[in-house]
Amino acid sequence: MQDDTDTPGWDAINAALAPLYAGQEPRHFGTALPYTLGGQDPLDGISVYWAESPVPHWHYITYGLSELYAKESSDAATSGYGFELTFRLAADKGEDAGSTPPAWPMNLLQNLARYVFSSGNVFEDGHHLNANGPIALETDTRLCHLAFVADPQLPTRDTANGQLQFLQVVGLTDEEMDAIKRWSTRGVLQVLEDAMPLWITDLHRGNLLDDPALAARVQAGSEREGSSTGMLFIETLDWRQTAGITTLVLGAGQVGSVGELLPLRLRHGKALTLVSRERQWEFMPATDGTAAVEGDNVRWILDEAALQAWHDVRPQRGTYPVSSTLQVEVVPTFLRDAKGEVIREIG
Repeated sequence: MQDDTDTPGWDAINAALAPLYAGQEPRHFGTALPYTLGGQDPLDGISVYWAESPVPHWHYITYGLSELYAKESSDAATSGYGFELTFRLAADKGEDAGSTPPAWPMNLLQNLARYVFSSGNVFEDGHHLNANGPIALETDTRLCHLAFVADPQLPTRDTANGQLQFLQVVGLTDEEMDAIKRWSTRGVLQVLEDAMPLWITDLHRGNLLDDPALAARVQAGSEREGSSTGMLFIETLDWRQTAGITTLVLGAGQVGSVGELLPLRLRHGKALTLVSRERQWEFMPATDGTAAVEGDNVRWILDEAALQAWHDVRPQRGTYPVSSTLQVEVVPTFLRDAKGEVIREIG
């Protein structure tokens, strides 16, 4: 950290936290060699505060995704990438304000920042991602996904270097992430907040949607508003046209997700796009435009009758008619290990 006189961005983060943690000196973990000088960690540092309410937990806040020092970017309205990340972790039994906060959340936040710095892609309120394993390595936690939501205690603020938002990272189970795909990040998190106040991540918890009341509220929201998931990245996507019939080829492992999302998108007037490495297929509501096949891109109109027929498409190899001009061919999906060897066949 540089001299206090030229750290307006850093000071703005401290000022946002001061009302929450008056009189508390945070544990600050700095970076020995900054990313800009060849180091491996892009963040300048991470501060960790202790909170007693609503349950004892640690509150982590990053420094470095916004502009901490002099203004350098050309966008006067936004400080750096426009946000800092936060994370709330439920305290383990025996931990208190005098304990050393767990280090793994700091590695998680550095990895997320590394993705932003290397790709230029930014996180926003409502984004989510698959952690491809436990969010805390070498643990048996069921939390394998991350969602991003505006920190409920740290509102967006204007700084000398532009606007700054605090995005909280929240750990979720497979089932909770499936619910988000069927509805929306904000919708599901607002329901779960009754059982997960301040969206505090607890590595030891189970699936909150095992509670029938919460599950019913999420289901109702999904049916009322549809799904916010407009794009699915899938491995197997192909098609061919013969004698006026278009055959869409999907992997058995993907059929369930497509079939689940189609009515939650199209019946609410929203498109659903399937994307593979080479090709793209966009399903459109019956009231929206016309079908078109152009090279590796397809726009296909599905009416209500075709949506009903899609219910008969099963995750088993075979060919299933959807309409007079469209059929779906389901082929096996092969799950492979890190060496590329098949460990499981679906369909």
